[in-house]
Amino acid sequence: MKTLFVPINLFLVASTALTYATTVGASAQETETIIDAISSGTAYLDERFRVEHVTDDSKLFNGTAATLRSKLGYKTAAYKGFSGTIEFEHSAEIFGGDYNNGINGKTAYPAIIDANHTEVNQAFLAFTGIEKTTIAAGRQAMNLGNQRFVGTVGWRQNDQTFDAAAIINNSIDDLTVVYSYVWNVNRIFGNDHPSGDLKTKTNIVNASYKGIKGFTIEAYGLLIDLDAIGVKALNSKTFGARLSGSQDIAEGTKVLYSAEYANQTDYKANPFSYSADYYNVEAGVAVNGFTIKAGIETLGSDEGATSFTTPLATLHKFNGWADKFLNTPANGLRDFYGQASYAVADTGTEIDGTNITVIYHKFKSDFGDIDYGSEIDVSVSKKIFKQFTILLKYANYNADTWSSDTSKFWFQVATRF
Repeated sequence: MKTLFVPINLFLVASTALTYATTVGASAQETETIIDAISSGTAYLDERFRVEHVTDDSKLFNGTAATLRSKLGYKTAAYKGFSGTIEFEHSAEIFGGDYNNGINGKTAYPAIIDANHTEVNQAFLAFTGIEKTTIAAGRQAMNLGNQRFVGTVGWRQNDQTFDAAAIINNSIDDLTVVYSYVWNVNRIFGNDHPSGDLKTKTNIVNASYKGIKGFTIEAYGLLIDLDAIGVKALNSKTFGARLSGSQDIAEGTKVLYSAEYANQTDYKANPFSYSADYYNVEAGVAVNGFTIKAGIETLGSDEGATSFTTPLATLHKFNGWADKFLNTPANGLRDFYGQASYAVADTGTEIDGTNITVIYHKFKSDFGDIDYGSEIDVSVSKKIFKQFTILLKYANYNADTWSSDTSKFWFQVATRF
């Protein structure tokens, strides 16, 4: 089960670079008493309704899930540098249920890993009494960098969270350094799934520097040590660096760029001895609401024996929304991709504020030159009535000779109060 080992938590939020952005922490308002800190807090409600339909040629039936995910939370003000948050999460089937949620035994249907669950999603205490330093421990929603190595898998209706202790330091201008020790990973599968928790002794270090205009430089290290016998092959030691940013080249026009490299080797009781590399290079341009990008991401293989893995990542963000590569094949993966997006604005019509994205992926193995197929992803989103966001999203994976043809469609409405 997803048990709350320590009733405190750290909330790390990031996009391209690491930030510590929450209403608790250094910016939390100080109060004179504990009672004042509690009574002066802020409550919030986050609701997300989703219909997901999946067609997978390897399954006997199509799958459809209609679920409602609710988050109810409360953030206190600060007292003598301490502040806290508690957040409850509940997800339930609204109708249907003809899908494999990972625990219902419906294996003739495609997997849609959104099982019914109710749990404490976050519950934390943070201390900011040391200048430019935050110390926190416990259950955390942790998104580091672009979430390629550590993330909450926020797309699913059950967040991935981490029972951990962390130190966040900003003593040097433009530099954020985070150290985190993780003793349990609360996975997306829910309380009743046998793999709902991963007991671990994992160390994470992340440093992000923004002192050079147009650049964010990030360096990181992960020492993943999982306790369960069946997942020892995921124990790994990873060190890497990422450079990303943008530069204005004309009024309303900028170039976008990023480059990343990491090396991974076996660690602790991993039964395999291996070394594999990770590469990601991306370039693009943004002009008048249009953004066009192209890149290549490689999760390497050690001659087909085993491959580069990212078991703590927000995997849905990468290598196609059809989720065919949540586990890196032993021969590794090369993802050649192109993306075009447009933010509609200044038309004077109701379509202003609409965001459209189209992504194309071509997949191959890193070792052995195996054709893994291709995928097209499309999303359209729009905010309405200021607090509601509507999303339509589609993924179509063409397997060629590997895996199975799969298409997915989502309709979603989300709001936060």
